[in-house]
Amino acid sequence: MRVLIVDDEPNIRRSLEGLLKDEGHSAASCADGEEALERARREPYDAVLLDVMLPGMNGLEVLERIQPLIPDAKILMMSGQADVGTAVKAVQAGARQFLEKPVDPDRLLFELRNLESQKALEAKVASLETLVESENEMIGESEAMVRLRQDIAKAAPSEGRVLIFGENGTGKELVARAVHGRSRRRDRPFVSLNCAALPQSLVESELFGYEKGAFTGAVSRKSGLFETAQGGTLFLDEIGDMAQETQAKLLRVLQENEAVRVGGTAPYPFDVRVIAATNKNLTQEIAAGRFREDLFYRLNVVPLHVPPLRSRGEDAVLLANVFLERICRKTGKGMMRWDPNAPELMRRYAWPGNVRELRNFVERLVIMGEGKVITAQEVRRALPCSRAEAVSAEVASTEVVATGTAPIPESPLFDPDLSLHENLEEYEKEILIRGFRETGGNVSLMSRRLKVDRANLHRKLKAYGIK
Repeated sequence: MRVLIVDDEPNIRRSLEGLLKDEGHSAASCADGEEALERARREPYDAVLLDVMLPGMNGLEVLERIQPLIPDAKILMMSGQADVGTAVKAVQAGARQFLEKPVDPDRLLFELRNLESQKALEAKVASLETLVESENEMIGESEAMVRLRQDIAKAAPSEGRVLIFGENGTGKELVARAVHGRSRRRDRPFVSLNCAALPQSLVESELFGYEKGAFTGAVSRKSGLFETAQGGTLFLDEIGDMAQETQAKLLRVLQENEAVRVGGTAPYPFDVRVIAATNKNLTQEIAAGRFREDLFYRLNVVPLHVPPLRSRGEDAVLLANVFLERICRKTGKGMMRWDPNAPELMRRYAWPGNVRELRNFVERLVIMGEGKVITAQEVRRALPCSRAEAVSAEVASTEVVATGTAPIPESPLFDPDLSLHENLEEYEKEILIRGFRETGGNVSLMSRRLKVDRANLHRKLKAYGIK
């Protein structure tokens, strides 16, 4: 601990310095408030031992002026003749503790040990908060992501309900957390419920809570998520999967801003901002009678659309770099890097599972990798579909095993170094490989599906080595 001692008595300064240095602390001292303020401007301190009775500026005045200079330091006031009123004023002004003089060495060292523990805990909490923030960071420099962040910045300060649209794995909860984190409710709870992850019979009791004896197993009252999120944000993920009966009750709760626990009769009020998300087209769900139109309009005050990863290939490379660094740090394998040709393969792949799939993909490569460089060949082998099929966002195998022969090599995507005719041949080969696989090598069935003459199809399969 770096400790500054402020006392006008030289003997006290010397004895306290000696005590602190013997315990391994770094101690400096001065005789008046002006010098203390000057020292605080020049260097940081973890703690200040400040006497109340000082020449010129008194200790309480120094306390008030020194705190803005070293806001992280803890101030311990000292006095041999202060009354209770002075002690109260000092604590109210920001002093951590008030010590009587002569200062008890054991008491002082005890206080400093507590300060050390508190600072270590604060540093750990700050580190964890930074880690959580980085894990929840929305990464992407594409036009679609820039526009999404702009929309979040506009929507967050309001109290309007938000409905987030996006495919599975695009990061809809990250968007919800970003809205919460930029809102006036950011210091209050963020509570989430995945409506598709729970049996529909439990969604209602989770949302609204239940009374003791409401059903078998309800041995005591349980607060609902509307109560848990009081003052904060309630995130309802996959709202499109909510049962219609629960939709009706949720609509009434949102209209009245009060809910009733299952098995109860007395409503309780709440102050919660609701953010919902879905991977479904709710307009189609409404037309099919599976989602209430009135609930849709209640939720869809501010719509936000999260783009799929396939529409922002440049972000896939950026995300892969971030995931690689984080995962290497967590696994303790040491830092790894990409082969120069690997990022282009990831940029061109469609990522049907979106960001979630990409993160799992990078983690798999880190775990299974043996060297410090992840090669393009390792990336190609790990991709779950051929590169040509990736362009159309369809998942398939990267190779086809012909009966009694070695695996058929995959064809590249569009290559600017090849002519149009050569690129068309490569694409035709991919179509034939896929057709051969799907029909199990049945050329007659394949010719009917592709509407190609059987003899001509035989010639093409032979030419491409597909047999």
